[in-house]
Amino acid sequence: MSQTEQKAKLELVYMLFCDDVRLEVGNKLSLMGVFQNIMVQQVPVSLIKFAVVNHWRGEGKHLSEVRILSPDKQQPIVVSQPSPFEIAPGGFADNISFFVNVTFPVAGQYWVQTLVNSTLFDEQPLIVADAHEPQATESASDAVN
Repeated sequence: MSQTEQKAKLELVYMLFCDDVRLEVGNKLSLMGVFQNIMVQQVPVSLIKFAVVNHWRGEGKHLSEVRILSPDKQQPIVVSQPSPFEIAPGGFADNISFFVNVTFPVAGQYWVQTLVNSTLFDEQPLIVADAHEPQATESASDAVN
């Protein structure tokens, strides 16, 4: 199957970042500490536990891996082990990658990439911000002047 055909049969519905994921009764997932950005008092910062939840729709057997790259996309911060998942036609699958003691050395926009069968499938930004550094947003008074 070509890469284009594979992508046509597979859709990444959403990618979530959270502190932890638990499997509950009835095959339900409980997500704890869902976040989009990380605001800290100082960098470097280490997260004791960090989970990336990918929810897939489509069909077929696939091999997924998740990696987090530095803001310049040159250095991997952490890389998951490849994990297989299978989707029955018309079905869905959740693929969860857990990371332990992830250190973000500097503030900036990191990249969370999902690879399928060793090919980049999707990437999402993850901003790590130092609460003591001025942010790149304008205040209302600056916008008027």
